[in-house]
This record gives sequence, C-alpha cells and structure tokens, in this order.
Amino acid sequence: MGEGTSRRMKVAAPFLGLTAGVLLLAGNALAEGEADRFWPQWRGPLGTGVAPHGDPPVHWSETNGVRWKTPLPGVGHSTPVLWDNRIYVTAAAPTGKGQEPVYNMASGAHDNFAITNRFDYMVLALDRADGKVLWNRKVHQALPHEGGHYTGSQASASPVTDGSHVFAYFGSHGLYCLDTEGTVVWELQLGRMNTKHAHGEGSSPALHGDILVVNWDHEGDSFVAGLDKRTGRTLWKKDRNEPTSWSSPMVVEHDGRAQVVVSATERVRGYDLKTGEVIWECAGLSHNVVATPVAGHGLVFVANSYDRQAMLAIRLEGARGDITDTDQVVWSRNRLTPYVPSPLLYDDTLYFIRHLQGILSCVDARTGVDRHGPFRLNGIGMVFASPAGAAGRIYIADRQGATLVFRHGPDPEPLAMNHLEDAFSASPVIAGKELYLRGERSLYCLVEE
Repeated sequence: MGEGTSRRMKVAAPFLGLTAGVLLLAGNALAEGEADRFWPQWRGPLGTGVAPHGDPPVHWSETNGVRWKTPLPGVGHSTPVLWDNRIYVTAAAPTGKGQEPVYNMASGAHDNFAITNRFDYMVLALDRADGKVLWNRKVHQALPHEGGHYTGSQASASPVTDGSHVFAYFGSHGLYCLDTEGTVVWELQLGRMNTKHAHGEGSSPALHGDILVVNWDHEGDSFVAGLDKRTGRTLWKKDRNEPTSWSSPMVVEHDGRAQVVVSATERVRGYDLKTGEVIWECAGLSHNVVATPVAGHGLVFVANSYDRQAMLAIRLEGARGDITDTDQVVWSRNRLTPYVPSPLLYDDTLYFIRHLQGILSCVDARTGVDRHGPFRLNGIGMVFASPAGAAGRIYIADRQGATLVFRHGPDPEPLAMNHLEDAFSASPVIAGKELYLRGERSLYCLVEE
C-alpha cells in the first residue's frame, strides 16, 4: 500500500473533540494470552525487557545468521514492535531542498546540529518472514523546530500495538493510530514541545486496555494524559511541574488497580490509570530523566544519572501521598546508575548499565544488594539501547554495532560478542527464535544457523 489518501480524524490542541465517530475494533487479532509471545511495546510484553517465550540466537555476523536485512528510510532510534507476523517501526527522513537552517539555541544547548530540510514522518509494516515492506505510510511532513543532539533522531519514540492497531508517536509532529493495513484511523496534534538544551524528543506512549498514556514533559507546560485508544479522545489530563524528561510512562497493576508510573526530576509519581489522580509521589532523582521505570515483586524501580546518580526501589503496597524519605523506599543507591538505557528485570535480578558506558551491575531486586560485579563489558562502547533477556541470556547492543550475549543467573559469563555493520540505539526485540536489531540504516532479523 502506498501513501495515497488515508481516512483519518484530526484532533487539534488543546485536545478538542473529534469531528467524526470512527471507533477501533474492540478485539485483538489473537486470543487473550498470546501477547506475551510477541513484542507489543518497546520494553517487551512484560514491560521488563524480557521475552518469556523467546529463544533467540547467540552468534551472528553480517555473513552468518542474518535471515533478512531491510534498509529503512532516514535515521531512527525507535524500537520496533511485533505482533503475529508483522513488525511495525517508525522512521523520519529528510525530503526536498534545504531551507534556512533551524537551530534552537536553547540554554545549555551543546552538540546540536542544524536542520535544513523538511522531514517525512513515517510508519512502516514489515513481513516477519522475509522483511518485505508491506506498507509505508507517511503521516506527517514538517521542518523540525529544534535541531536536536547529534546522537538523536526525529523518530526516537517507539510505537505500541494491541494487535489490531498500531499507535505511532512523533511528539510535536503528532500521535497517530493506524490499522494493520496502514490506514490512519485518527490523529492527534498535542502542540509544540521545547526540550531541554533543544536535544529532541523521545518518550514513548504506554497502552493498557483501552487507555493510551502520553508523557509531555518539556520546557513549558508539562502534562501527562490518558487517551481513549479507540478515538484519541482525552479521558484525563494532569498538569505536571516538571522540566523535560525523556522517560516513558509505565503501567503496573497492584491490588487490582492499574496505575501509571512516570519518572521525572521533581517527583516520580503514580497516577490512577482511570482517573489520572496522583496516588503517590516521591522525590530523589536528578535532572534529565531518560530511563523508563520497571516493576516487579511489588516494587517499582526508577533511576537516572545526569548531574548525579540515583536509583530508588519503591514499594507499591501502602504507597499514598508523598512517600519521600519514608520506608516506602525499600532501597536506594547513588552509584553506577543508568542514564539512557532502562533497567532490565529478569526473574529477581535487576540489571542496569552505568550511565552510557559498558559497565553492568546485577543486583537483588528485593534488597538492592549486588549479586555479581559490577562488570566492565569489554568490547561494548556507548550504550543507548536497553538490555533485553530471554532463554537465560542477556543481550546488550551498542552504538558501534556490537552486541554482547551473556548468561543470566548465578554465573553471568559472556557467551558471544557479535558485530554488524550498523549502529544500534534502539533496544533489541525478541520473539520466538528471532532477534531483531534496528540500526541507523537497516532492520535485521537474526536467527541461529
């Protein structure tokens, strides 16, 4: 399917009502319980970085173990999502003739670059079997208002799918709901985001049931919002006294109640998914929060590492109101914490990267006590991708094209160091016996041979 004319509804900021009554199909493509065999959101089916039914390859190279390799337009850092036999990925590519440079000289801007072209913002569907592009839908075109950091991209937020629809988020350039054939069902323009240091946008949406959650923290009027996935209608919207954060919201169920956890500088907060009301809040992180929370064993784990290092383990049972400096914070640490890569929770072990570097900590999730290491990961350079786990193995990819595979458990020994001719900022995706790596040039499907 080409670009063509798509059926869509537009919702203009600030969250005006829809102009037509199109609804999404209520059911998913497969039976309930099948989602954990796929990768429907950027941290996997459990939101922890683990594929519970996955058994991906250990060894590969450009000449061995590549089932297919499909070039992608532009440079994108969003992690693909996968459901059944399709993979969905977002991309953004410059188009047309260059114009006057756009470079937002925001306070503290550094390592930014000028953008002189308009960009096409796209959603693609690929066939899982052979990597063929089934459709490429251009959903928007614009000249970005911020140049962005040299390590960033115009397609950094990962999509999410429920099997019947895919929700693609480009921040200032819109939120789009598409069906599995690439038709745009509805779109929402939330406004213009001005990020700290003009470093660009990157928070991904979260989906739970019929509610889609978006975090809009920036150098302006920040908020978090819950949207009806069927129509894009705003169900609730809560203002936030927060500077820019790149952390994605995470939904966790506790005592039969779903809550949205959002990490940020002033407070980590838990919101009621249905109403948006704040259940609890906790200070303790520093500026430039990027890593997404992860939850398990009745705890939520949050971390960052910019102007100082911080990690908190927050007990959900009994969490009400301001829980800063209370025993609801079960443990904390102020060293070796992650900046961009989010933690991986595998069984009762929490894995995390120190800042952006190849230094790995493995701690008991319940106590925060080091189980192994920390380890220096020889051969691993700058890390933006979050670790993934499956079949008793951990996968860590870096921006130099290397992926380290090592054993999960009491003996975390290295199993393989693999290299491809690309750079990986998107996180590994695992489904069945396949590993998918989205590079700055191509999407790889890797299998054991």
